Amino acid sequence: MNPNELLIRFETVDRQTEGPVTRLIGFARARNLLPLLDAADLEANPRTAKVGQITADIIESIQTSPQLFPFKTKGILVASANCRELERRRYHMTFENPAIEGILDGGHNTLAIGLHILGAAGVEPKELKKVKSWPEFKIAWGAHHDKVKELKATAVAGEGGPLDFLVPLEVLIPADPDDEIELEAFTSSLFEICAARNNNRQLADEAKANKKGLYDYLREQVPSDISKRVEWKSNDGGDVKVRDIVALSWIPLAVAALPDGLSAPRTADIYSGKGKCSMAFDALMEHPAVSTQTGDGTFELHNVAIASALKIAGDMPALFDQLYAAFPGSYNRNQGSFGLLRAVTPADKLKAKPRTPYGKTNSAYRYPDGFIVPLAVGLRALLKTETDGKLVWKTDPAEFIEKHLDEIVRKYKVLIQAFSGDAQKIGKNEGSYTLALDAFETELLKLAQNA
Repeated sequence: MNPNELLIRFETVDRQTEGPVTRLIGFARARNLLPLLDAADLEANPRTAKVGQITADIIESIQTSPQLFPFKTKGILVASANCRELERRRYHMTFENPAIEGILDGGHNTLAIGLHILGAAGVEPKELKKVKSWPEFKIAWGAHHDKVKELKATAVAGEGGPLDFLVPLEVLIPADPDDEIELEAFTSSLFEICAARNNNRQLADEAKANKKGLYDYLREQVPSDISKRVEWKSNDGGDVKVRDIVALSWIPLAVAALPDGLSAPRTADIYSGKGKCSMAFDALMEHPAVSTQTGDGTFELHNVAIASALKIAGDMPALFDQLYAAFPGSYNRNQGSFGLLRAVTPADKLKAKPRTPYGKTNSAYRYPDGFIVPLAVGLRALLKTETDGKLVWKTDPAEFIEKHLDEIVRKYKVLIQAFSGDAQKIGKNEGSYTLALDAFETELLKLAQNA
């Protein structure tokens, strides 16, 4: 088998189908999850699991009450677009796209189970204590794979050994893998499922980031009329979510020089992977090359390049609103009928007048921001890096949008038609961002030639 291919056996399993998704749900013994620990990674999970009190509690539960463990935990959630049912409740699956397939939720459970197995296989406690995160665990797991195989061979099944405890396991697979449309709908749904399963913890992580001061500089750059409505602190009543502002910040941040070892999230994550954007932002702002940790545990920004990118990030909510308000008119002026798109509702058909996402100004339509995020990312074409590393606008972005949006939308409209007006598909498709960026670059080149 290749490294992303595995065979899982359930002890008990039920099959549930709704729409494009089928869920296999049941219990699997730890011994039968060894292939999952071999093959799967946490790339699809919005958080990298770390060793801490949570993993310690899980390991203690496994060791002290293994018979109750499957009822104390929600277990592990896995997704595979290519899964084949075999005999005896066995399933053969591959993870062809690690960005959305693999372990979607339950990373800390998986890490704790793996550490427990390594301990049972005879790995020294002193060595296990050095493991602090999932990547370090995977190194240790590979280094001691022979010991794990020996443990499985010697610990006879059914005798209550260290590999006999049950783990709740969910596997999401396509309802109809032979139908290309249904398969695409399945893969698209994985983004939303993953975000929803991790949503509660995500909010907690954002609250911690705010407490650490990671949002302080960004908050200062956002215009006060918008900033005052952002929920910078959980449950403080803001009608704009901080994760939306943080996701937009990656439009300029991805252009800036990031410290070694850090990378920007996928461009489409600005729309469909905001949890990943938040995680990447936290990692950036906590990096010693970017911020200095003070005595009270907060972080103070000192990186000039990142500061300049965050200053531009402060412009993004207002620019997004400008695009949102102007886009329908540009679409209609390009022989389009924006109000007839299935995701669009005209203002005269709504009781409450639609508003732009951030400034909450009046809008002629209510529609998903999946249409607009690629255009907002296209603004990267208007950014340049100075010799001192600072990021600046090449030209006034608001004026550029006002003068050139119609021509940009003329090219962009082809994409909307290709996806039959499905805003989710547009927002999740990396090609949308490439097309939008190219359209902005073309108009910028024309501007330079006519100067």
